[in-house]
Amino acid sequence: MKKRRNHDAGFKARVALEAVKGERTVSELAAEYGVHPTMIHQWKKTLLDGAADIFERGGKKTAEVDEG
Repeated sequence: MKKRRNHDAGFKARVALEAVKGERTVSELAAEYGVHPTMIHQWKKTLLDGAADIFERGGKKTAEVDEG
């Protein structure tokens, strides 16, 4: 059985952006990056759903302070 892999946010964004561009199919991207096509579809949906938030906040992310 394969071990579950955790991909960083940058990797997910890069793959999702390529999927949005549509230059290659999701299957081609999945084969190149070694991830399941379903994951790419989920990352693409997350990217598109969250894109509006960037413009609503003026493009600036507020800093969160961790008071531990």
